[in-house]
Amino acid sequence: MGYVITIDGPAASGKSSLSRELSKKLSIPWVSTGAFYRGLAYAALQRKIALTDKVALSELALSPAWRVEMTPEKTQVWYENTDVTEKISQEEVGNYASQVSHYPEVRSSLLDHQRQCAFKVEGLIAEGRDCGTVVFPQAEVKIYLTASSENRAHRRAQEQGQDQKAIEAQQQQRDQQDTTRKTAPLQIPKDALVLDTTNLDFNEVVTKVQQFIKTKL
Repeated sequence: MGYVITIDGPAASGKSSLSRELSKKLSIPWVSTGAFYRGLAYAALQRKIALTDKVALSELALSPAWRVEMTPEKTQVWYENTDVTEKISQEEVGNYASQVSHYPEVRSSLLDHQRQCAFKVEGLIAEGRDCGTVVFPQAEVKIYLTASSENRAHRRAQEQGQDQKAIEAQQQQRDQQDTTRKTAPLQIPKDALVLDTTNLDFNEVVTKVQQFIKTKL
C-alpha cells in the first residue's frame, strides 16, 4: 500500500479539481470516494429500491451490476456496462446518496472497495466526505477544503447550467445530512490543513496544498 493524501470537504468546495491537478503533478492516481455512494444511489434509483430498504441497498453495494474505475481525469461509474459518470453528478442522485450514506450497513459494504484503491499503487489521492477520518485515518497527508454556501452553489450551477438558488438549497440540505449523521459524519480530520477556498483562486489553492504536502512526505 502506497502513501495516501486525503481531501475532504462539503459539496463543490473544489475537491475534485484539486485532486485532478495534484494527480498530474505527483503522477499518482486519484479517486472520489463519493462516487461509490453516488454510483450506488444511481443504481438503486434505476432499480427502484426504496431508500428505507437497508438490506437491498447493502446487497446492491456488492453487486457486479455497477462498478467504479479510477482515471486521470475523473472517477468513472459504470452501471450495467454503461458509463453513467455524468448522470451521477445530478443533485437528485447526490441527495439520494447522502441519505443512503447514513446506513452503517451500506458504508461497511463499500468501505473495502474504497480502501482497495490504495493497494498496488505508489500513492493515492482520495477525496470525499470521510476519507481522512474513516476510509484512510492513517493517511500521511490530510486536507480539508471548504467555501461559503453561496460560492459552492455558484460553482455547481455553472457546471450544470442550473439555478443557483435551487442548488444552494439542495446543498444546504445535504450539508445538514452529512454533518449530523451518526455514522461517519462530515468533519475536519485531525492534523488536516484547512483551506477556505472562497476567496482563493485555483492556483493559490494548489500552491498552498503542495507546500503542505512537502512538509508531510
